[in-house]
Amino acid sequence: MVTVARYLNLTLVVPELDKTSFWADPSDFGDIFDVDHFINSLRDEVKIVRTLPQKLKRRGYREPLSMQPISWSSEKYYLRQILPLIRKHKVVHFNRTDARLANNGIPVRLQKLRCRVNYEALRFTPQIEELGNKLVGLLLQRSASFVVLHLRYEMDMLAFSGCSHGCSERETDELTRMRYAYPWWKEKEIDSEKKRFDGLCPLTPEETALVLKALGFTSDTLIYIASGEIYGGEARMASLRAEFPKIVRKEMLLSEEELRPFRNHSTQMAALDYLVSVVSDVFIPTYDGNMAKVVEGHRRYTGFRKTILLDRRKIVELLDLFQDNELTWDEFTESMRDLHKDRMGQPTRRNVLLGHPKEEDYFYSNPQECLAVPHRRNFSITKNNMRDTDI
Repeated sequence: MVTVARYLNLTLVVPELDKTSFWADPSDFGDIFDVDHFINSLRDEVKIVRTLPQKLKRRGYREPLSMQPISWSSEKYYLRQILPLIRKHKVVHFNRTDARLANNGIPVRLQKLRCRVNYEALRFTPQIEELGNKLVGLLLQRSASFVVLHLRYEMDMLAFSGCSHGCSERETDELTRMRYAYPWWKEKEIDSEKKRFDGLCPLTPEETALVLKALGFTSDTLIYIASGEIYGGEARMASLRAEFPKIVRKEMLLSEEELRPFRNHSTQMAALDYLVSVVSDVFIPTYDGNMAKVVEGHRRYTGFRKTILLDRRKIVELLDLFQDNELTWDEFTESMRDLHKDRMGQPTRRNVLLGHPKEEDYFYSNPQECLAVPHRRNFSITKNNMRDTDI
């Protein structure tokens, strides 16, 4: 939205956040982000105000035109269709703004502004930054390196996606009831197994344990779990914890007093996980939701830190073959490592599918216009050999 405002030469009002989602988080934009930094760091590009100007109210202005812009639109859509509406109504309120600008086909100067906003202008509040930095420090006290596992095996995600593999009949019924309870979740009748075979389900903790072990992670690996409450609680985490006993969460590292200001604010809790995820030695998302995509892009932006992008569709095939004794452990391991050797967050061009923008690689996960890498046939970076000239 900053980029749209800059392109159309408009004033942007500090965004309001959706408070009607499953989490019902009452947080405002300023509870999560440093608003002064957001406004001041972009003042050479766009004017941003905290609230609508008083002069509009003095003119008898009541409510703005409220609308939902068309997803994945080019800048021309905003110039030709949105700007005339703004000229007519003076103010337009976008009531949904997730993924509203196209991933591809946007002028480079606008793409670079998106990066500037995403990775530089959006800074968490000092309170969140301070506690996030403390989390990282506590992890490094335990080990010289750590892995962040973004384990999306949460009740809302399972209910929304219709994924119930490994759940009991009671749990499946509970997830189904929840899906029907939210009318804006449009998909109701879902074939869970088909979704799983299509790679559209988050991996279960049991599946994740096998995948991590096959990829070569050892039992002494320090793993930080970035997620909300895992569906099924500690009982569901038993197999994962048995293989990797050095699993920690922010609730295990911080005191109740330190976390109290952030309790009941799921977005602020997620911000703590985000800060840890961006700087971890390895980041592994078990589902490609919005946070996973933005963390992936941020890690590319800061030097192509290793992000293992799990191919869930093929993983499910391999898991079932192994559990049906059609693959030995060595065959399973070899196949898993071969499958992911080119899925480690290396430099790559963003996928473009003409006429199918929803199926393209997200700009947020691969902001290639904002990156410059040397032209080498074999490009790889590790924490120890990274140099400034590699970026």
